[in-house]
Amino acid sequence: MKKFGLIGYPLGHSFSKDYFTLKFEREQLTDCVYNNYPIEDICQIREIIAHNPELVGLNVTIPYKQHVITFLDDIDSEAAEIGAVNTIKIKHNKEAFHLTGYNTDIYGFEKSLLEKLKPEHKAALILGTGGASKAVAHILRKHGIIFRYVSRNPKNDEMFSYNDLTNKVVRDHKLIINTSPLGMHPHIEEFPHLPYNAIGSEHILYDLIYNPEKTLFLAKGEQQKATIINGLSMLYIQAEKSWEIWSS
Repeated sequence: MKKFGLIGYPLGHSFSKDYFTLKFEREQLTDCVYNNYPIEDICQIREIIAHNPELVGLNVTIPYKQHVITFLDDIDSEAAEIGAVNTIKIKHNKEAFHLTGYNTDIYGFEKSLLEKLKPEHKAALILGTGGASKAVAHILRKHGIIFRYVSRNPKNDEMFSYNDLTNKVVRDHKLIINTSPLGMHPHIEEFPHLPYNAIGSEHILYDLIYNPEKTLFLAKGEQQKATIINGLSMLYIQAEKSWEIWSS
């Protein structure tokens, strides 16, 4: 039996177990199983792997995409550049195991964004500064889109605070991407505070959250005629990329 799984905490919001369980059933992969491993401390990762010798692949979610790197033996060059890992390939060798980290968020975000991107989307705001924001920044940089991070606690002058988001700033940044957990189930009443009245039909609002499918952030953008994208398409694409890595 080949085991795959997800580490993070908490895991009530995750779609991965359902997605891969259905995939295994649909493709008649009867020797594969996917489990959730909620861990309150990233140090528990080695214990989980040691106690599950059939475990050959892990996904990583909040809050460990950055912290997990110190536990890896190897890391893909793009994941290293970003400083965040969401997929781990595990190779067992007798009593030892070898962990290689990848970032499939990059692939999922890029492919889902490019379907909607237009020439006017030359400047972006990235809401949040966690692990997922690093993958977003990497893709924007790759496609020549200038961006500024937005944080409740800016660490330097290159970051905006939410109080800095004037109407003009929002109008000048036609692509706004929420990488923060604001609005994620069960806290669906939360949303990033920005002047939504400055958003128009040329804007794209992209929320990495997929539960609920339409956050208040997206709903407010939709009311202003913006194009909205939730995190589901990115998730499907990155999940299949994870499977490709584990199966190679």
